[in-house]
Amino acid sequence: MKILPLAQDTSAWDRYVRAHRAATFFHQAAWRQVIERAFQHRTHYLVAEQDGAIAGVLPLAQVKTRLFGHALISLPFCVYGGPLAENDAVGAALATEAAALARRLGADATELRFLADPAPAVPGPDWIRRDALYATFRKPITADHDANMKAIPRKQRAMVRKGIDHGLQAGTGRDVDLLHAIYAESVRNLGTPVFSRGYFRILRETFAEAMDVVTITDAGRPVAAVMNFYWRDEVLPYYGGGTEAARRCHANDFMYWSVMRHAADRGCRLFDFGRSKEGTGAYAFKKNWGFPPTALPYFFNLAPGQTIPENNPLNPKYRLMIAAWQKLPLGLANRIGPFVVRGLG
Repeated sequence: MKILPLAQDTSAWDRYVRAHRAATFFHQAAWRQVIERAFQHRTHYLVAEQDGAIAGVLPLAQVKTRLFGHALISLPFCVYGGPLAENDAVGAALATEAAALARRLGADATELRFLADPAPAVPGPDWIRRDALYATFRKPITADHDANMKAIPRKQRAMVRKGIDHGLQAGTGRDVDLLHAIYAESVRNLGTPVFSRGYFRILRETFAEAMDVVTITDAGRPVAAVMNFYWRDEVLPYYGGGTEAARRCHANDFMYWSVMRHAADRGCRLFDFGRSKEGTGAYAFKKNWGFPPTALPYFFNLAPGQTIPENNPLNPKYRLMIAAWQKLPLGLANRIGPFVVRGLG
């Protein structure tokens, strides 16, 4: 077996990913160009070959900033990653090569973000498994809108119906600039740096018909919007938010119901609400929709003296930063946010 860097021609990689039962939307080779173009991070996509055929792949990107440290991650800005392989031995070889690469690059940590549990084998005592970092929320949906509505717990279903009764309207398109304006306000209010508008445009360009934007209007005024990715029979609402007015008319609740309806009509049969950390509002919101949390198995290989990175809003050392960010003028937050968020991964 040989482990080689991915060549410019990514067609074989993507054929392998499409055929692999454990593959996710984030294993596609297109994310390599997204991360390089949007964040200027170096990527290191590894291919395991046996007898001239692909036996496994591992997407990696090197995130290095003064504020948040230096790590090799599979995959930053993505919920899932980790090796895809024909068997545990190939997966272990890819993970071992990733850790060796991180040492050569001088990274503090190698991070593998698995969806599957139990995750493929990760070699040796130098790897640390952490299940308490994030949970994912995934649930089947059907082609029957009434059945999907009835599957929402009663209290949350009442919030959706309030949005319906208010007269909210949902539209589907590809206006990432409007989405970004709403999203930027939403994350500033949460104390989180915003991604650049250019990043959203790159996602639209890269994933074409595998993405869209659902926008919610109240009497013609946009109040909430979310970007959605489509993979196999799954929908993944990924970047979403609402204005202050959205809360008063239950636009966020109505928005995710509208995404579910639209996705069901497209033939999707699984709704992936993405990852959240326990103790956050997003975690509680997704549980209220009746989505059971499933712990995501993350594995870390650390350089001597290093600890697992805790670049998340529950880290006490970021509390003052979050409080200060919430008070920034929106224009200023939008200008400096993209320089900060590129290190969060």
